[in-house]
Amino acid sequence: MNIDLLKELTEAHGTSGYEDALRVIVRRELEGICDVSTDLMGNLFCVKKGNGCKKVMLAAHMDEIGFVVKYIDSDGFIRLNPLGGWDPRQMNSQRVRVQTKDGSLPGVLMYGTKPAHLLSDAEKAQGQKLDDFFVDLGLSAEDVKKQVRLGDQVTMEGRFMQMGNHLSCKAMDDRVAVFVMIEALKQVGKHQVDIYAVATVQEEIGLRGATAAGSAIAPDVVVALDITLANDIPGVPPADQITQLGKGTAIKIMDSSLICHPKLVEHFRSIAEAKEIPHQMEILSRGGTDAGGIQRLHGGIPSFTLSIPARYVHTVNETVDAGDVQASIDLLARYLEDAHNGDYSY
Repeated sequence: MNIDLLKELTEAHGTSGYEDALRVIVRRELEGICDVSTDLMGNLFCVKKGNGCKKVMLAAHMDEIGFVVKYIDSDGFIRLNPLGGWDPRQMNSQRVRVQTKDGSLPGVLMYGTKPAHLLSDAEKAQGQKLDDFFVDLGLSAEDVKKQVRLGDQVTMEGRFMQMGNHLSCKAMDDRVAVFVMIEALKQVGKHQVDIYAVATVQEEIGLRGATAAGSAIAPDVVVALDITLANDIPGVPPADQITQLGKGTAIKIMDSSLICHPKLVEHFRSIAEAKEIPHQMEILSRGGTDAGGIQRLHGGIPSFTLSIPARYVHTVNETVDAGDVQASIDLLARYLEDAHNGDYSY
């Protein structure tokens, strides 16, 4: 497994609408493998032709959750507007990067409250609000206002780490799926379908890039690639675990954005069983993927999501299992080789 590439993808900074650094990496990896282009939203397309019998679209989003600068106060402290679904409980005392026109500035993300030893019991009982967080760049107000503009993106500072067979970093959601898509395209053998692999933008704020790309491509089949919850940790009952790390790739049955096409689910499941690829079935009660944004286009498109189980989602410690990642690559590649045999009609 190309761990260096996964590290580069996850450590790169790119919130929704600001995916430039990721486009550079993905383009570098896919040029020479297929025809690469972009659209005006910033989606990156990789087209790998077969015999034209069917168009299969893959979608893996490049953006990560983050913030943009919305206000700089008279003391130089920065207030934030979120991009994506943040849980304030996971934001305390983090290090961040503010991406300015002249480069990246380091800062700390702090909660605007009195120190704990000065809080009353009533104040301690109050929940945290995202609006009360601020960024301190350690600069004078004058210097901050010279270097930082409203709308500059702010991302968490996270470093890639291997822990046994697990891999952890910020932005595994969804860079690990971008990695799976790249590696599957490198691995895939003879295929008859035309493959339209898209590294999409703005998924975290409403599946926007994928919807635009799906409208342009008008595919016969859509396979989204994304993480899913692995709640196999203390404090979570077995019924709410969704998936488990180390048990294989996850074949999604449904989430809150779509019911995966049952015949596509069965196609992936039958290949996994025949090829003895480790897999588990997934039902996610809340959350969605790019497939949900494409499914209802052009009168309806058979849609499905292949998921990589991940712990600690939407934190700086998103964690996956290397074996599950490899299983996802293998199953996707084998499906693309067999996709021409899929009949998803009713």
